[in-house]
Amino acid sequence: MEYSSLPTTEKNLRHGRNVRGKIFTFLKLLFVSLRNGFYFLLIVWASLAIYYSNIPSPIIRLTFAILFFVFAVYALWISRCQKWHRSLLVVFIGILIWYALIPASNYRPWRKEVELPPRVLGDGDHLRLLNYRNFVYRSRDDFDVRYEERDIDMARMVSLDLFVSYWQLGPVAHTFMSFNFDDGSPPVCISIETRPEIGESFDPLASLFKQFELIYVMGDERDIVRVRTDHRDEDVFLYRINARPDAVRAMFKIYVQRINRLAERPEWYHLLSNSCTINVIRYTRAVGGPHRRFSINHFLNGLIDAYLYTLGVLDTTHGFDELRKRSHINEAAQSAGDSDDFSALIRRGLPGIDVVQ
Repeated sequence: MEYSSLPTTEKNLRHGRNVRGKIFTFLKLLFVSLRNGFYFLLIVWASLAIYYSNIPSPIIRLTFAILFFVFAVYALWISRCQKWHRSLLVVFIGILIWYALIPASNYRPWRKEVELPPRVLGDGDHLRLLNYRNFVYRSRDDFDVRYEERDIDMARMVSLDLFVSYWQLGPVAHTFMSFNFDDGSPPVCISIETRPEIGESFDPLASLFKQFELIYVMGDERDIVRVRTDHRDEDVFLYRINARPDAVRAMFKIYVQRINRLAERPEWYHLLSNSCTINVIRYTRAVGGPHRRFSINHFLNGLIDAYLYTLGVLDTTHGFDELRKRSHINEAAQSAGDSDDFSALIRRGLPGIDVVQ
């Protein structure tokens, strides 16, 4: 019996070795594939960083980007020489250093809409808002430039509203906020945006590579909201945020700090780390908001209203579909026109909002 069992035992051992060999081969191929995929992403990133760099000539940037891409592919996967690998590493580090040292600036030929960055003066509750935008639009590109000054009493600031504006209904949108007062004063609307130069327009890919500075546009809702509802053909939704007045004021203070800091030390806009919704989530979390440290909804900001609804941040007396339907303000904004009561008119009848006249 002992001798007759040997062939079966040997067969089992061979089968075990074969299984282990296949697992090892699979894991090795998986590791190599992941490593090569990671290297390829680094090459693509560096090539795009060159293309979107501060070299003035687009032709030269494109040429250098292509040359680097070809060089990197040859060094990693065609040449087996370690010298080529070391050369690529040196070049890549050089690109990283060069890219990191490209500075943001407050001095460029800006488009009129973002020409003057806002500032906030004063201590305590009484503040003066400078370069407060209140343009009068006839079309999206035809407008009267009108920057104003405005005095506010932050002690009368009691509530916060979220706007979600869509170029096309879907998972991507623009978000911005309005801070409301209990004395009938118009809300202070603040929109975190790119700061394009003359001739530039927003490009999601370019925004990942230091192509746009960051600006906090602060102004009247007849400007910041109405240009979207009336002239850019965007669908705009307005929601009241469930927040205590002290949390609203604390959040406004964060905005004030950021606005004044940007006036002195400009920053780059970055779609994934320094953009409208990412910063709004960051600030609300800083004042005690219920947001998780990470959620895909922070990036798919066209879904941010549904996300906030599940957290109880928005009014929940209606189902979400009904809330969203009633929060669409385009018709109300277009009817209100340039009325002095624009802000009250677009809020009339919205869930969770008591309009102060």
